[in-house]
Amino acid sequence: MTNTKLIASLLAAAALTMGATAYAEPQQDAAMAGAAAASGDTALTSKVKAVLADQKQIGVSANQGVVTLTGTVASTDEGTKAIQAASAVEGVKEVKSELTVASK
Repeated sequence: MTNTKLIASLLAAAALTMGATAYAEPQQDAAMAGAAAASGDTALTSKVKAVLADQKQIGVSANQGVVTLTGTVASTDEGTKAIQAASAVEGVKEVKSELTVASK
């Protein structure tokens, strides 16, 4: 009878361990995906900043492939060119403009 209880206890412990592992894996996968996305956004921000290197007044941020441009530009034409340049960068899904045109 003691062996039966021991085997039952071992099986129960094994089942709990398997359940905990199954629960932890999706969380770990999600954390790794989040880290990869953050890394990708950092690289994307760097690429867009390089394309807009001559326009230091424009701020660039990225979140899941969506690039946001901020700052003040001299003209609407300058802002449009910046948006087009950012849109052409590989990996950019969308460009959001928070650019303002400087008053003369």
